[in-house]
Amino acid sequence: MKKPRLLLLSDLFGGNPEWIQNYIEILEPKFQIQYYDVLKLAEIDSLIDEKEIHNQFLNGGIEKAVTNLLNSEKENVAILGFSIGGTIAWKASLGGLKVKELVAVSSTRLRFETEMPNCKIKVYFGEKDLNAPNYNWFLDLKISNQIIENQGHLLYQEKENAFLICSGFL
Repeated sequence: MKKPRLLLLSDLFGGNPEWIQNYIEILEPKFQIQYYDVLKLAEIDSLIDEKEIHNQFLNGGIEKAVTNLLNSEKENVAILGFSIGGTIAWKASLGGLKVKELVAVSSTRLRFETEMPNCKIKVYFGEKDLNAPNYNWFLDLKISNQIIENQGHLLYQEKENAFLICSGFL
């Protein structure tokens, strides 16, 4: 039987970070994995500083990444998105991407979203992430969420958190 497709969408820094291997190792037995560097999806130069990358995402980069993702993916997928990758996945799902399940980790920009994609959704945030959505956002959108104690924004880079996050898929 063909394994279901799982898209991994990188965080703001893109590239091929060591921590992404934790997720690939755990999920590869069950899924056909496609990794996307969101900087490439958004057509943003990775050689600029973090603040400028962030500005470019907010000034058209997110939309460009969503469009490029929609043009690349035509089949049903599950998505695991990290930080800005989760926001791109959410918006692509709203834009017509056939998403069965969306897991977003530390996707703090979701706090500005008021419309829910039509798929199973779970979000993870660190207890110490100052930009996480407030409690009412989760209630208003009726979103399943998990707050990970004593963790900040980059919680997804820790191997033990990778197991926790992936357990939702397995």
